[in-house]
Amino acid sequence: MTMNRRDLLLTGAAGLAATSPFLSRTPALAQAAEPNYKPEQGAELRILRWSPFVKGEEDAFLANAKKFTDQTGVQVRIDKESWEDIRPKAAVAANVGSGPDIVLVWFDDPFQYPDKLVDVTDLATYLGGKYGGWYPGLEGYTKTREGKFIGLPLATIANAVCYRESHVKDAGFSTFPTKTDEFLALCKALKAKGTPAGFTLGHGVGDGNNFAHWVLWSHGGKMVDENGKVTINSPETIAALRYVRELYQTFIPGTESWLDVNNNRAFLAGQVSVTANGVSLYYAAKNDPKLADMARDIRTTNFPIGPVGQSVELHQVTSTVLFRHTKYPNAAKAFLKFIFEEPQMNAWITASSAYCCQPLKAFANNPVWTSDPNHAAYARASETLRPNGYAGPLGPASASTMADYVLVDMMAEAATGSRTPEEAARRAEQRATRFYRNA
Repeated sequence: MTMNRRDLLLTGAAGLAATSPFLSRTPALAQAAEPNYKPEQGAELRILRWSPFVKGEEDAFLANAKKFTDQTGVQVRIDKESWEDIRPKAAVAANVGSGPDIVLVWFDDPFQYPDKLVDVTDLATYLGGKYGGWYPGLEGYTKTREGKFIGLPLATIANAVCYRESHVKDAGFSTFPTKTDEFLALCKALKAKGTPAGFTLGHGVGDGNNFAHWVLWSHGGKMVDENGKVTINSPETIAALRYVRELYQTFIPGTESWLDVNNNRAFLAGQVSVTANGVSLYYAAKNDPKLADMARDIRTTNFPIGPVGQSVELHQVTSTVLFRHTKYPNAAKAFLKFIFEEPQMNAWITASSAYCCQPLKAFANNPVWTSDPNHAAYARASETLRPNGYAGPLGPASASTMADYVLVDMMAEAATGSRTPEEAARRAEQRATRFYRNA
């Protein structure tokens, strides 16, 4: 069968961005020329992604891949790994020069191997111009200081506080606290009632990092300043570490070893009343008939505000990167273009049930964000997130510091008492300085 140019471009109607009710009316940016990627003869693609927490999200991703195959003939194999295993698997592929063509990676991991990735600036420019622009907080995860895109931000997996409303009220609070001191008081009351809180202090790629960064930032601490100078050993950090030490006393035992799955399991088992997670936790209860009562009791909200006086949240960014070792770069770029176009992207966001927040501003009007009150805490994650490298630029140093769990370890050490706050801050300073020395 002969494919025409329309088939090869794999786009919807040219007017979709202007007419679709799923797209916001964000003013269009300067429209770049639409790239035309003709898949190589006999092309096959292998994609590595993280294991899903929302079945609808995975189903939609697989459906989009099948749709791409049906239209192009390019076979797509999709492999999955746990969240914690994606980072080392991607690093191995980069170092040995073989393996998956495309990987869905975390945070600023692309800066750990930028010379191993295909420049996709032309595609990023086209998509940004067509769909209202990339959110600035996401763009920095794949855009180099020279202005080149070494990947495409795919989504923000938002993190919010999930809690049992009846337990909070039984503890004497009519509403969930909005300030860190009140939050500490709630957690103390919950522990006294036998319905404790529990937040990840282990090497959870998402939940561990999200919680640790919130504690630090809410008290005014930061890993580095605007120039990339390590400033983690500060009075603000010490205050944050003293706070997390007191907060930890109210937790269920063992949170220092939790990964991304553990807080889900503890909450759904009724062991904790408050934790932080993606909206997947709510749907895990809602979709289980045995947990119907729990599901009706679950509420979500954003993290409380600390002494810094403003909302400061990390949220987890996932991006697509294309490795230079691919034998089929045109097919791979055609696939990426296809999944970011309106029909596929909005179908994926909808099926994700508020789990994946859009990377491009034009998709903010997707009805999923207002379809359930528990989605509200996740709806603006791409717009409001603070990058993990704050207050310095993202790059190899910030990526390595996060991959080495410098901040998470500091929080866990102070929380458990294995080090004093001062000792934990000094150790984090020494570890981070190794990465930022040549930044």
